[in-house]
Amino acid sequence: MNFNSHSDAVVAVAASLVNTLTPGEARGRAYALPREGPARRAAAGEALGAGGRRPREVTDAEALALAEVAAELRVVFQAVDAGDVDTAALQVNRLLDRTQARPHLERHDGEPWHLHFHGKGEAPGEDWAAACATGLAIVLGGELYDRLGVCTAPHCDRVYVDTSRNGTRRFCSTSCQNRVKTAAFRARAGRP
Repeated sequence: MNFNSHSDAVVAVAASLVNTLTPGEARGRAYALPREGPARRAAAGEALGAGGRRPREVTDAEALALAEVAAELRVVFQAVDAGDVDTAALQVNRLLDRTQARPHLERHDGEPWHLHFHGKGEAPGEDWAAACATGLAIVLGGELYDRLGVCTAPHCDRVYVDTSRNGTRRFCSTSCQNRVKTAAFRARAGRP
């Protein structure tokens, strides 16, 4: 299941930003934001490497801006997961308005011409907000909007994009899926 190659990549980046740069729970444990400095810069750079992109160096200011964008993107995933597509669409529209996302055809890295969306060009965080919002708008505006979700494992609120053929993904990772299956097996077997 693909939206299109660039949309797939920026939607993967959106999920990665949310999972890396927002607090909550992950895989059964509390998840805190990476501390300021090198840890947060590295986490933000890794998140931008999702979707087949190369991780890149990120400044402290960019990492902070990306964390703010991640919090805004989390609203979209949570709303879709709750079945509230209207709230998700309104949040995406707010991001599109704020960033003034504009289409631009680009060709780079040996790829054919493809559509990119950039913000006002004020900062990389805003450009990523524009790109992620546009990718999410493409998803929400299509019939596969329900492919965005929040992990259903206990004590995990990480998000995912379901790219499976049958659209039945419920977990952010194999780790969470295995945790749930093991707990169910132990419950059936009467083991603690």
